[in-house]
Amino acid sequence: MEPVGWSHVFDDPTKSVVALVGLTIGIAVGGWGLRAYTRRSRSLRGQVLAVTMVALALGFHAAVLLAQLMVIDGAQLARVGAVLAATAIVALGLAFVATIPLANDVHRIEATVRRIEAGDREVRTDVRRADELGHVARALDELTERLDRLESERSGLERERAFMLSSIGHDLRTPLTALRAAIEAVADGVAPDPDRYLRSMLGDVEVLATLVDDFFLLARIEAGRGTVATTDTDLSELVDEAIEALRPVAQVNQVSLRLDADGAVPVVADPTALGRVVRNLVENAIRHAPDGTTVAVSVDKTLGPTVRVVDDGPGFPPDFTTDAFGGFTRADPSRARATGGVGLGLAIAKGLVEAHGGRIWIEDPPGGRVAFELPDPGRS
Repeated sequence: MEPVGWSHVFDDPTKSVVALVGLTIGIAVGGWGLRAYTRRSRSLRGQVLAVTMVALALGFHAAVLLAQLMVIDGAQLARVGAVLAATAIVALGLAFVATIPLANDVHRIEATVRRIEAGDREVRTDVRRADELGHVARALDELTERLDRLESERSGLERERAFMLSSIGHDLRTPLTALRAAIEAVADGVAPDPDRYLRSMLGDVEVLATLVDDFFLLARIEAGRGTVATTDTDLSELVDEAIEALRPVAQVNQVSLRLDADGAVPVVADPTALGRVVRNLVENAIRHAPDGTTVAVSVDKTLGPTVRVVDDGPGFPPDFTTDAFGGFTRADPSRARATGGVGLGLAIAKGLVEAHGGRIWIEDPPGGRVAFELPDPGRS
């Protein structure tokens, strides 16, 4: 009997080339079939099993070709076939068992996506893998977390918008109602003192103008157009002028105003804008200070030009300090109708202070304490 070996491959090159082409065609057909199957299959486990079966089939096909080339004889081919059959059974069993966690994780990811589509923003895949499927699961969990945050922010914006519209409606309705009543009284000739009615009407118009100015100013600040025209200014003098302008308001509220300043504090600032900041802070302190108390305003230059406004009121709630400088926010929304205002004062103050390159913050209680700091012209 002629020995079997690789020399037969070179004895008949044509037959060897045909066998190689046949094997190549078999691999190509197997790959094409796998691609077509994986595109239509809805089971990842089925795809893994299909790949295993095709690989074993190609191995058996290669064994048959080797037999035809007389690299292995018939007895060896039978043994190879038996080994491949046993290998196929073991491989399919192992693939089936090994793909159980894979299938479970895929189903868990699919169920998570379905729940996200239904509006559940708290669901997570809980899939922990180091492969690509694990990367997909982590990306899906991160996406869900971002969606949850965006949903919370959207809900907060909706609540803020609803409160803003309610506050604007109330603050515009009050002077408009008074203005309409005064106009009707004057027009009907039933006003006992027309001059006093006209002065009252002028006050209501000024209130409306102030509200409209606040809205436009805050809109410019939030749009990044809150520019200031700076010049050399004495911060102590500017604060003193703002306090004097608010003394009548403080007297009506039975509150005293006190300025603590140690000489001139030079800054480079817009006097009009900075005066608006001080008036907003002091007016807010007057509104919340108890009767018979004092609102203290201090101007200091030890660590930098700093203004601090302190009142003896209840102060800011701890959970409000992070939102205090946002537009249309109030520490006690239920007092909006009683105290007036739509909560723009601190937001405008923050925007104007930051436009000067400074910062504003709420200090720890007791009482209400708001301070702001401006850049020191001597250190620039």
